[in-house]
Amino acid sequence: MLLLKNVYFIQAGIGILANAFFLIFHIFTIQQVHRLRPTDITTCHLAFVHIVMLLTTLHGISEDMFQLWNFPNELKCKLLFYLSRVMRGLSISTTCLLSIIQVITISPASFCLSRFKQKLTSYIIIAFFCLWSLNLSANCYVIIYTVAHSNRSNLLNINSYCSLSSMNSIIMVLVLTLELSQSGLFVGMMLLSSMYMVVCLCSHQRKSEYLHNISISPRSSPIKRATRTVLLLVSFFVAMYCLDIIISSFTTTLWRYEPVILDIQRLVGNVYATVSPLVLISSNKRLIDLLHNVIDMITILQ
Repeated sequence: MLLLKNVYFIQAGIGILANAFFLIFHIFTIQQVHRLRPTDITTCHLAFVHIVMLLTTLHGISEDMFQLWNFPNELKCKLLFYLSRVMRGLSISTTCLLSIIQVITISPASFCLSRFKQKLTSYIIIAFFCLWSLNLSANCYVIIYTVAHSNRSNLLNINSYCSLSSMNSIIMVLVLTLELSQSGLFVGMMLLSSMYMVVCLCSHQRKSEYLHNISISPRSSPIKRATRTVLLLVSFFVAMYCLDIIISSFTTTLWRYEPVILDIQRLVGNVYATVSPLVLISSNKRLIDLLHNVIDMITILQ
């Protein structure tokens, strides 16, 4: 159990640093070029969401961090778990939005969504407002049912300090239906957009082979690289999400959380938040060039 917590601290540290580096780089880049690309805005939002998500779960498992705030334990539990739930909802919805944006970006003029291309940045701001409103309101039940540990037996442990009190069966069905419907909608949209991107990539590959056959050197366009990156992110998210659902379903049906299983679920739930910035960094030519320059400077100074 201690080993799992140490692994989690390492995972969260890597994730926070990677997301912070990615976010800061893009903020400075946007200020210099004075140009907001839709994918840049969305990936920056995703990085911010993942930083907050990792910090809230880090506070939840660390006794020193949990007791750092000068608030009643009940309020800390409600705030931390509510923030964690909201950020997880924003993670899936922002990834879904990113996949839709990429579909619009690569779609031909005849595609039904292509009319949104010209004002895509404006629509993204509206989409962010809708996603935040949806997730803030959909997780309001957490504020009511999250409590600090007590002697009551009908509690479902969230972490070492907080629990979720039992709900009325009707309320539980409504909450589960809402969560599954919301998650199913976003995952379904991600899968549909992924299928479309795969079709577009295959079509582009055939064109590249044709150009190669007529001795014209095909180049891997930035749009093609970005599409592959988004496709990789979506695929990885769906895989981790399904694994998280399996673990969550197993423990929730028993209305009992074993500490080891809880730690494993937390590790699985935060893998995407840790890996996604590394994927985005490795696929960003500007970031790679910057890292190479920094490494060269350090080598020269040594």
